[in-house]
Amino acid sequence: MRYFVVLLMLAIPAVCQSAALRGVTTLHGPHVYLRDLFDDAGDNAGRVLGPGPGPGGRIVVGAAQLGAIARQFGVDWRPVSSGDRAMLEWPGRPLRREDALDAVRSSLIAAGASPDCLIELTGFTAPIVPLEAAPMPIVTQLDYDAANGRFTAVLSVMGEGMDPVNTRIAGRADDTVELPVATARLAAGSVTRAEDVHVVRVSTSLARGEVARLPSQVIGLQLRRQIVAGQPFAMGDLSRPNAVMRGALVRMELESAGLALEGQGTALDAGAAGERIRVQNMSSRAIIEAEVIGPGRVRVRPSAGGVLVTVR
Repeated sequence: MRYFVVLLMLAIPAVCQSAALRGVTTLHGPHVYLRDLFDDAGDNAGRVLGPGPGPGGRIVVGAAQLGAIARQFGVDWRPVSSGDRAMLEWPGRPLRREDALDAVRSSLIAAGASPDCLIELTGFTAPIVPLEAAPMPIVTQLDYDAANGRFTAVLSVMGEGMDPVNTRIAGRADDTVELPVATARLAAGSVTRAEDVHVVRVSTSLARGEVARLPSQVIGLQLRRQIVAGQPFAMGDLSRPNAVMRGALVRMELESAGLALEGQGTALDAGAAGERIRVQNMSSRAIIEAEVIGPGRVRVRPSAGGVLVTVR
């Protein structure tokens, strides 16, 4: 019995350790310290063991490696089982796209691009930066072709407590112009209202041909074809709203020799005020040409024939 008690007393120090393994550790920089693996790591707690994971990454240190580290640096700890492990994480977040664009814009302007240029980053994947860092992106190795607006460069992200992160980027910078564009999709035949139009800067590539430059050139006019949100208005797609619709009954008016005459007909075409359309006289069935002068009203030329009229 006495022999058993002695063995038990000898066994107690073997399982009692002054250092404790840290199962999960959140890092705050690019390096791993001994204290990140063990609590009460002793005099070497501040020793750098090596590089840790990148921002947003993690590494796992297994039991065998932990035991070797503890022996090397005199830490009073040893694995209890092969399942012992320590997980090291460095929280991260993607660099804001706006921050990357600001850095690219500054570099392009210095290279001669317009301050109002519209920048497109092709296939851009934001680099991961430390969660708590205030990253400072800059552009280096810029290769800018002003003739076609294309560029390549290296985006370098630096900040306190982090190693620089370099990402190769490419894209295009286009000059811009202020134009009225559609606020939302507008169907063909719709008449534009003030809320359907707003002014933004768009790429000059969208301003090819004759396009409206002011909202006043758009509001109140009718669209000949559908237009999508953000699209400028081509002048050829705009017309005055139809005052007469095809197939509608219209009042035909004629003034001649001091007489005001009128009749009724059917519009064979749609037309806006001031446009000339074909109208069929309902009485004589003759087809004549008339000028649209208002909603449901047309003016017949004195030389037009086949008009059955009544004196007003």
